[in-house]
Amino acid sequence: MTGGSGTVLAFDFGEKRVGVATGAANIRIAHPLETIHAESNDDRFTRIATLLAEWQPTQLVVGLPTHIDGTEHELTRLARKFANRLNGRFNLPVALVDERLTSAEAEERLREVGITGRGQKAHVDAVAAQSILQSWFDQHHDQTT
Repeated sequence: MTGGSGTVLAFDFGEKRVGVATGAANIRIAHPLETIHAESNDDRFTRIATLLAEWQPTQLVVGLPTHIDGTEHELTRLARKFANRLNGRFNLPVALVDERLTSAEAEERLREVGITGRGQKAHVDAVAAQSILQSWFDQHHDQTT
């Protein structure tokens, strides 16, 4: 990350939904932002471009899904491709973060605040993106202290 300040946007990539979270690098606290519901890349990247214009991030983070043992699968490849497209289209640095169990963690956090069933679906991807971003903040902090 450059300079240790600025806004960071994180993405929990999915083929149908992309969770988005934001946070300020100087305070290192992530917040869920929204879930993008778009199956086409054009629609997805149009919404992302709007978010980037609004938030003006200095860094992007993408969750990298793998099997529980760390081995890669098809969604891993697609998430890497998504990260490369973000970098290519918007010319911003993109970090990849291990996202194993972030969706399960997000579901649990939502249950703890009383959001269950169908209500969870609207929020789980953004909360998973929040976990991805918080993990990145925590890892980056650990490397600089």
